[in-house]
Amino acid sequence: MKNISIILLCFVSVFTAHAQINTKVQAKLDQQAKEIEKKVIEWRRHFHQYPELSNREYKTGARIAEHLTSLGLEVKYPVAKTGAIGILKGAKPGRVIALRADIDGLPVTERNSLAFASKEKSVYLNQDVGVMHACGHDTHIAILMGVAEVLSKMKSEISGTVVFLFQPAEEGAPEGEEGGAALMIKEGALDNPKVEAVFGLHISSLTPVGVITYKPEGLLAASDSYSIKVKGRQSHGSAPWMGVDPIVVSSQIILGLQTIISRQTELTKEAAVITVGKFTSGVRSNIIPEEAEMIGTIRTLDNDMQDKVHEKIKVTATKIAESAGQLQK
Repeated sequence: MKNISIILLCFVSVFTAHAQINTKVQAKLDQQAKEIEKKVIEWRRHFHQYPELSNREYKTGARIAEHLTSLGLEVKYPVAKTGAIGILKGAKPGRVIALRADIDGLPVTERNSLAFASKEKSVYLNQDVGVMHACGHDTHIAILMGVAEVLSKMKSEISGTVVFLFQPAEEGAPEGEEGGAALMIKEGALDNPKVEAVFGLHISSLTPVGVITYKPEGLLAASDSYSIKVKGRQSHGSAPWMGVDPIVVSSQIILGLQTIISRQTELTKEAAVITVGKFTSGVRSNIIPEEAEMIGTIRTLDNDMQDKVHEKIKVTATKIAESAGQLQK
């Protein structure tokens, strides 16, 4: 399995005492990867079939912890509600690094006929939803479980310590809850032993098998969530002039947000995206409601650009709302 073999080589080369043994390590890793490939595929399909939402990964975390324990690792579970940590100490002194995978699924209904397709259901933002590993976290889990198993058989060739981090709630903890990487760190996931660096990956269906892609200064964007509420004035749908329509104003704001990226952001420097992912308003077809709300995500790869985009969102939403006769919060 080329993916596993390449990943193992990248990580183990950090620990091997002499660069010249990398060829031998590579050969051993290739063999180990071939032997574990079937297991990794089975794990991935299991997690794909039974996904769980953020901070609700109870069965997922328990299965990971069981696997890490079976390898003879020092295991911490649960961490950050549903996460798991495995600690592997090599036979030789050296540095401490962590390998990280995310474990939560998304509120997405899977629509295909695969034998291992998810049929799981849950509730998200007070709505009944399907649950799916639509972002590859099932593969991340399976890969890291495979890496943990292979490295656990190579203690004599490892200089230092490997900490395996299985992080819950990467997609964001439910409203009012803590979760994710921040909570793992708060609970000491990077202490005792003190982690010096963390390595992770994200699969992509567009990347050929056996290839790792990267770029300087970050390949994956910062992810910020936002919420905009537009306060209108209720009136009958037949007489919109008697009220202030928050749906129309919100529509103008949504279009205005797109010009922030297409006309006000230096895209030759870095990419950026503003997306509205959910829009809620109204109760009847013939009533102009009092309020509308949109929530979405901002993706940026540059700190200064991130600050500018945030500020421009506030200005755009506020000024459009003011032009219609009401204030946005």
